[in-house]
Amino acid sequence: MYKLLGRQTSGNVQKVLFMLEELGASYKREDYGRQFENTQTAEYKALNPTSKVPTLVDGDTVIWESNTILRYLAASGGEQLNGTTPAEKTEVERWMDFLLAAVNPGYLAAFKGAKLAPEEQTAEYKEQVKDLVAQLKIVDAHLAGKDFLALGKLTLADIACAPILKRCVDFKIDRPSMPNLERWVAAIAARPAFKAATTAAPAKAA
Repeated sequence: MYKLLGRQTSGNVQKVLFMLEELGASYKREDYGRQFENTQTAEYKALNPTSKVPTLVDGDTVIWESNTILRYLAASGGEQLNGTTPAEKTEVERWMDFLLAAVNPGYLAAFKGAKLAPEEQTAEYKEQVKDLVAQLKIVDAHLAGKDFLALGKLTLADIACAPILKRCVDFKIDRPSMPNLERWVAAIAARPAFKAATTAAPAKAA
């Protein structure tokens, strides 16, 4: 049984939960995060020196960084969620890298600042949101005529991106309509595994 350390409200934890649910894997999640005051302990840092979540424990193997966890799970029984050739894998994994490199900076800015009153929003914040919208437009254009981000099926690309991109779509920011992205978000959000991953629930008892 996998042990997942992390709060369910974290987008990065939700990625891993989404994949575990899609795989039907046996796992137990435990509440870890700053609000639980348990990620700065020596015990947790021995598992994950970044003091962030999620951390996945599989027997004697400990994995941190959410996208790395997804790759590990794909290589440990979820091969159908990645490509089978090096070329196919690049089609999947480029979106995971795009999420971190291109989307994440604006996402974090919008996550922190979208609730601020207009007069409290700095010029820097507005530029970050403008860049986020530009990255979302890339995804929207890519999804024209497609149900999934890569290979015509659910893959790590969708699993990694969906919890974060859904939040981006839901942010109260100035952006144009993005019908392809909005359609994709709605379809992914309707999957039972996504609902289980993102619906607040208490950690499972040990």
